[in-house]
Amino acid sequence: MIDRRALLASTVALTACGSGEAAVVPIDRPVRALKSLAPFPVGTACMTGQLSDQVWFQLVSEHFSQLTPEWEMKMEYILQADGSLRFDAPDRIAYFARDLGLRLFGHALIWYAQDHPWFKALTGDRARFAAEYDRYIAEVAGRWRSQIVGWDVVNEPVTHDGKALRDCVWSQGLGGTDAYIVRAFEQAKAAAPDAVLFLNDYGLENNPVKGATYLRLVERLLKAGAPVTGLGTQSHLDISLPSGQAAAFIRELAQFGLPIHVAELDASLRTGDRLFDLTPRPQRIERQTARVAELAEAFLALPRAQQFAFTVWGVRDTDSWLRRGTEDDGKDSPLLFDTAGRANPMFHAVADAFGG
Repeated sequence: MIDRRALLASTVALTACGSGEAAVVPIDRPVRALKSLAPFPVGTACMTGQLSDQVWFQLVSEHFSQLTPEWEMKMEYILQADGSLRFDAPDRIAYFARDLGLRLFGHALIWYAQDHPWFKALTGDRARFAAEYDRYIAEVAGRWRSQIVGWDVVNEPVTHDGKALRDCVWSQGLGGTDAYIVRAFEQAKAAAPDAVLFLNDYGLENNPVKGATYLRLVERLLKAGAPVTGLGTQSHLDISLPSGQAAAFIRELAQFGLPIHVAELDASLRTGDRLFDLTPRPQRIERQTARVAELAEAFLALPRAQQFAFTVWGVRDTDSWLRRGTEDDGKDSPLLFDTAGRANPMFHAVADAFGG
């Protein structure tokens, strides 16, 4: 039997040999449609500016079966200064998904990072704050209730270090860190009764302390009767994490018996560890593909009822949030395809894991 990981690693080494810090060299292997290999939906993120990009369109059509709006379904876009709501961009994405026969996933209703001025001005009036909170969730979640299959109801409630829950405008306005979360799920359930309702966070595989805090939160919410019906792990993977750690966390998530969403997968070749980041690029690609393959295999091993979707946070490297801004040097390769739409080594790691 051929060892798929060994084959991929040797191919990476050969294609990257002598390349220094140049762009990832795509592997010259047949490219199989991911959505045809997986027994569950394979998703990606999108923004309206990408919908008319022909390379992007071709890749999405061939490989993906679910779309998540990356930004334009968030409060920062929808909620206006006067409390009114705009839906032009998310509606475009919803129409696009429907016309292409793709599932649509909602992201995100309540997020600590989007403490909108409209709500900040209401924090001294709890009754008004609660009424506006309920109205926002009802109108946004209810707008696409017949189309959206799931929602990130509360996004990133655990602090970055993982030691506690975030104190934010929502907890301040509604009287407690658990209170705003429970209320969000209750309102989302009323507005979109058929959608799977997710608690979503990042760093859960990378940081065991944060993973444990998240799991304890899930236990409390379920005990309180909150209609949490799905668990989302963003999976912005740190490629320097120990082998087996990502798979172990997926197994811990599975204990609740709820659908699991790998919600925002990417794997930067940079880690923040200066010593590790001096490692030759071929070795970092090898670590990247090994960690991504481990995650994909762990997801594939879940009971079918718990495999909600496997979503990559962008299509091509240049679509990634990690490649935006003035500090981008054009060398990171965190996604499945390069700028031209050719498969990166990471693509083959996922395809091999799904293909068996």
